[in-house]
Amino acid sequence: MPTALIILAAGQGTRMNSDLPKVLHTIAGAPLLAHAMAAGAGLMPERTVVVAGYRSDLVQGAVADIDPDAQVVVQTERKGTAHAVAQARAALEGFGGDAFVLYGDTPFISLATLEKMRATRRQHEIVVLGFEPESPDRYGRLVMSGGNLERIVEYKDATQQERAIRLCNSGVIAASAQTLFALIGEVGNDNAAGEYYLTDIVGLARARGLSATAVTCPEAETLGVNSRADLARAEAAFQTRARNEALENGVTLNAPDTVFFAHDTIIGRDTIIEPHVVFGPGVSVETGARIRAFSHLEGCHVSRGGVVGPYARLRPGTELAEDVRIGNFVEVKNARIDENAKVNHLTYIGDATIGADANVGAGTVTCNYDGVFKHHTEIGAGAFIGSGTMLVAPVTVGKGAMTGSGSVITSNVPDEALAIGRARQDNKPGLARKLFDRLKARKAAPKRD
Repeated sequence: MPTALIILAAGQGTRMNSDLPKVLHTIAGAPLLAHAMAAGAGLMPERTVVVAGYRSDLVQGAVADIDPDAQVVVQTERKGTAHAVAQARAALEGFGGDAFVLYGDTPFISLATLEKMRATRRQHEIVVLGFEPESPDRYGRLVMSGGNLERIVEYKDATQQERAIRLCNSGVIAASAQTLFALIGEVGNDNAAGEYYLTDIVGLARARGLSATAVTCPEAETLGVNSRADLARAEAAFQTRARNEALENGVTLNAPDTVFFAHDTIIGRDTIIEPHVVFGPGVSVETGARIRAFSHLEGCHVSRGGVVGPYARLRPGTELAEDVRIGNFVEVKNARIDENAKVNHLTYIGDATIGADANVGAGTVTCNYDGVFKHHTEIGAGAFIGSGTMLVAPVTVGKGAMTGSGSVITSNVPDEALAIGRARQDNKPGLARKLFDRLKARKAAPKRD
């Protein structure tokens, strides 16, 4: 049966106290909406429809980045969840499969849970995802009779007897698209909030003689984000899960609580990650690397045997080959560094290629930006770059070449040549004392009004 996703993402999230739509706040470097869409993407949907509302232009831009094939529709008035789902009707015109209703602010629904719902849909027209929280609070309740779901009652409309039910509603629903929209067309707003509840379709389905049931998942999967505190809890939950997975996969974390992963971080086994390391999006680290303390990596790849840090920063476009050494207080951006090369300390490498076995001395800078354009630096295999060298790009240092410490290199250096680009030292006897005396006298002089 083909599948479509309807992802509700229209809310402003007033409790977030933000100008940004709630679903665009991030967990592990990706918007909440991206997490929700990624979960649904595992069902291999033929169509994905995101229902936007507040700042729909921003939501549309985010959706285009996440899944260019997804369609965004706009809910101009907020009249409840059934009204929100109804906005997807035109986008799914003629679609003959199942529709899953997901929520852009509920990022942790697992593919296994969605697969369980899809399997259950073979026996029931409506499948609702339920959970049993430690504290039911103000969740809607699922009223079951045997294996059948009779109705969903919102907390504010529930009796005391109904509020005693432990099985709560997550809001996630699966049904055929045709049945879903037919039932939504019958939903009214005669309730305490005056809204059109999607949950009402269960009672309407039962009245038609259609079957409905619920499947359950752990409470952690249904964690919704409605406030900054919720966002912090969701981030903590993600990081705990990611750290545990890394440990189980053979990664050493010396101080797990201080390491932060992105949603797409890939770490090979036998990698050692020291304390206070942060991974931004787009990082992959191969087997046997070592990421030393207080390093920050984003949009980069570290090959086998690489050592990074401490206090290093790898920015997007960085590609480290096997056994590369990146030392303390080194920043690398949009650069490829080949096997066994060393960039050991206090250096900036940007828009560059560094050959195998090259050694880049302390305080070296690739001067890649002229104020308008970025330019490339090429350092050949086996080259030795003296400490404090300024490489003014575009420039090439040949294989086996060397630069003298403190040089400013503005033109290409041939293979195996030594380049020295600095003024000849000229010592002026006694001049330092005269200059200091003059400056101290100026400092001691009374200031004029």
